[in-house]
Amino acid sequence: MLASGAIAGAQPPRAARVSTPVPASARQLVLVVTPGWDTTAGTMRRYVRSSPSAQWRRVGSAVPVVVGASGLAWGADSLGAAGDPHKREGDGRSPAGVFPLDSAFGFAPAATMSWVRLPYVPLVAGTECVDDTSSTYYNTVVDRDRVPRVDWASAEHMRRIAQYQVGVMVGYNTQPIRKGRGSCIFLHIWNGPGSSTAGCTAFPRADVESLLAWLDSKQHPVLVQLPAAEFSRLKTRWALP
Repeated sequence: MLASGAIAGAQPPRAARVSTPVPASARQLVLVVTPGWDTTAGTMRRYVRSSPSAQWRRVGSAVPVVVGASGLAWGADSLGAAGDPHKREGDGRSPAGVFPLDSAFGFAPAATMSWVRLPYVPLVAGTECVDDTSSTYYNTVVDRDRVPRVDWASAEHMRRIAQYQVGVMVGYNTQPIRKGRGSCIFLHIWNGPGSSTAGCTAFPRADVESLLAWLDSKQHPVLVQLPAAEFSRLKTRWALP
């Protein structure tokens, strides 16, 4: 699965804000829009604002992205109409809604990533993101060699996944972690424009690195991810660009 988790032993990420407008504290916005719930390709744009009442200003160019192999699904039961898809473990959908971008990860040692302005997690041989719903570490990124007891039968071995050479963790299903609602949601490198993921959002490596250089934890960056019809419906209510 190409997706975010909490980091064991790290400071907990801010709670995802999926049922309210973009938080007032957010000064950076990553906006992903796809044509529909079941489509796998879309577009990402970046925006900044100087205050909660200021207009969002576009930064850089639009970037092509791919999402889950089954499209998008609401990341909260409180959103959407009857019949809309809602995110579940293993459904092949990326979460729709508003989510914090809390930390970054990659293969490179931390000492070489001083240009990153998010907390950075270097992936080592034992780094795994647990997707086993029966585990106490569900939806958590851990070093299996440092936990008291390995209680999971399924996890992503992150260091073995080439698309995880550099990426950003999406604060989805973190506070509280709800078993079965989806795990390991990331922004990461894609396999090409015709590819898809198991629940993440992916795009070219150069654009992942550009995004990572731009994101700043002091600006409280968020990801807004929606199909086009929902974006049009919520644009004014959520004060989106």
